[in-house]
Amino acid sequence: MGGDSSERLQRAIFLDRYAAKTPVVADATVFNRQKTGPHAQEVGKVVAIRNMTATVNWSDFSTSEQDVRDLFGLLETEPEQMWRRVAKAIASVEPNEEFRKFWEERFYLLLAGFPYVPGGRIQAGAGIQANLTFGNCFVIPSPRDSRGGIVDTLKTQAEIMARGGGVGFDISSLRPQGAAVRGVNGTSSGPVDFLNLYSTMTGIIEQAGSRRGAEMGTIHDWHPDLMRFISAKSEDEHFINHANLSVLVSDAFMQAVKDNAEWVFRFPDTTAPGYNEAWTGDLDAWTTAGGPVIEYDHMPARKVWTAISEFAHRRGEPGVIFIDTVLRESTTNANYKGARKEVSTNPCGEQPLPPFGVCNLGALNLASFVRGHEVDLEALAEMAKVAVRFQDNVIDASYYPLPENEEWAKKERRVGLGVMGLADMLIKMGLRYGSDKSLQVADDVFRTIRDAAYTASCDLAEEKGAFPTFDVEGYMQSAFVQRLPEAIKERIHQHGIRNITLLTVAPTGTTSLLAGVSSGIEPVFRFRTLRKDALGEHVILHPLAEAWQAEHPDEALPDYFVSAEQLSPEQHVKMQATAQRYIDASISKTVNAPNNHTVEDVQRLFTFAYKAGCKGCTYFRDGSTQEVVLREAAQPAKQEQAATTEDEFVELQSRPTKMLGRAYTVQTPFGSMTLDIHEITPGEPFEVFVNIGAAASDLNADAITIGRLASAMLRMDSRITPARRLDIIIDKLKDIRLARGTGTSPAAQMGTRGTTWDPGSGLGD
Repeated sequence: MGGDSSERLQRAIFLDRYAAKTPVVADATVFNRQKTGPHAQEVGKVVAIRNMTATVNWSDFSTSEQDVRDLFGLLETEPEQMWRRVAKAIASVEPNEEFRKFWEERFYLLLAGFPYVPGGRIQAGAGIQANLTFGNCFVIPSPRDSRGGIVDTLKTQAEIMARGGGVGFDISSLRPQGAAVRGVNGTSSGPVDFLNLYSTMTGIIEQAGSRRGAEMGTIHDWHPDLMRFISAKSEDEHFINHANLSVLVSDAFMQAVKDNAEWVFRFPDTTAPGYNEAWTGDLDAWTTAGGPVIEYDHMPARKVWTAISEFAHRRGEPGVIFIDTVLRESTTNANYKGARKEVSTNPCGEQPLPPFGVCNLGALNLASFVRGHEVDLEALAEMAKVAVRFQDNVIDASYYPLPENEEWAKKERRVGLGVMGLADMLIKMGLRYGSDKSLQVADDVFRTIRDAAYTASCDLAEEKGAFPTFDVEGYMQSAFVQRLPEAIKERIHQHGIRNITLLTVAPTGTTSLLAGVSSGIEPVFRFRTLRKDALGEHVILHPLAEAWQAEHPDEALPDYFVSAEQLSPEQHVKMQATAQRYIDASISKTVNAPNNHTVEDVQRLFTFAYKAGCKGCTYFRDGSTQEVVLREAAQPAKQEQAATTEDEFVELQSRPTKMLGRAYTVQTPFGSMTLDIHEITPGEPFEVFVNIGAAASDLNADAITIGRLASAMLRMDSRITPARRLDIIIDKLKDIRLARGTGTSPAAQMGTRGTTWDPGSGLGD
């Protein structure tokens, strides 16, 4: 499953996240979760416990004293034990003992060796006596536009997150900043400030004892506070830093951008009779019912589009969700004829959901279905059918945080069967990700999964019944359902279908690491990466690349070993759009772009994704200020050094071939100083060059050194903007002075010649 570092990480993830746990007592088998130290992330046996210190015999036959707070007691030490536990738990909801035994064995074969990997909540919780939900994806109703409603949403969010679920909701229901609040004779803080409150709660809650909560906040394009929402994370690095942000973009807005028309920001008249009872955040429903609307402001739609693209370019947020595409394709919206529809998505965006909607996740490992240079589509289809039954059973086996979650989960029986290892599948086949041939193969794979999943759900409907709220007349109107094969549509007409939605593509970050393959439908990020997580820093060597180089030690990797940064952003979108044709929910996919990508490029990319039929687009430009989990690890000089690179790792943004530049000449006590500032994004310095005096002088060497050190700080990945970093550099240097009274401090700025020098002059322009 890869080099030593990859196997070690896989085992550490299994023991930390998914192995069944027990209290740490004498004779317990334990896992040391420490990030560093001689026995970090190792398994041992507790010999004795005194106060909070355990004496542990480790697997290398050594013994040490360990703080019990760093230890997990283990009931499982191998994945086989987890697979058996999960298979038995999920089969336990079958109607009789014969079925339970049969499906337990089938589910075990589904899991063993990772051809299929359930969502992390299922692996961690199934068969364990704990009130943890097996659902990964939740959306809750938009907050009621009142103090009580805002607090109720906070409580609902906290309860779901504490049980292991990720939460999304739309904040368009909250009145704009500055709007009157008559009950207290005051004004509203606006939805963005309240979203920061929800984000803070997300950062506080630890999910199921192992990870921080996750949240998605969305807003409609018509909301008067849209522009503040778009720029929210650039105001303060600590503002809304535990939530993902996406704009719900409508067809009408995209048409206004195309036509270069004005865009009007609107909100219901909060003084209208019945507002408090009727307003839920659905502007279409409000206006259809005759509710009055106030127009707050307007601006060219292209200016709004530019702002969305600019901040996505700068920070990787907000993302865009094409909400009308979602609703047009939606089986949910069709089934209820618009009376119940998707209002937001889960934190990673792959599940648009209605209020109190719930979905569990699982992924077929596509790399495991390659035979020679072909995909075994027949085996893939059979595995997909078993996976649908598995995930349908999860609905009945799961604990639910709220009664409303359980009610809607069982009324709609929503599951999200997805994939992982697409990039590895293509590498095994010798195909370059993003090529025409790779798109053709992906088309075949996703069509096979769709048809198998819908066939299995029809089989389950005949055996166990359709989902309780199934309405054949409405359901069949979904644009997605209309594209199904005629034979499947006929079966749905006759017997219904078991699950209101069946398919998704989740990011599968940790679970794909556990299985040793690439995540979701993403290309390989890089073939050598440094991952930072709760278990510390890990150099990850891609197993297929490592194996190929072992056989070809003096050759470069073939071109089908392509990383995310080597693809054009359009190639990323084409793969997403190919998969989306066969996915009834949505797709979590990051479109990676080079550092020199422009704001105009982002606008074109988002428009391309919209026209290609994607339901959303998440963008990340190399070198933007958003923090990332994976980074490129330094390549060792020799292949045999591959496992010892943590100390070699330094991450600086790559230097593009073209940048904006400004030059200054500043008079100093020692002569003219030349200062060159280069930028990629206007207002964000990328590097600084300083020269003063004679070229070979000690003074000029010092100036060059300061410039290089400042440039290194500016080029490092950080959540602090480059402009702010430059302010910090200036602040740290401004009080330095020479013994003779010259230097950069305020007192020293009056040199022997009476000349003043402001070290920050021009830098903040």
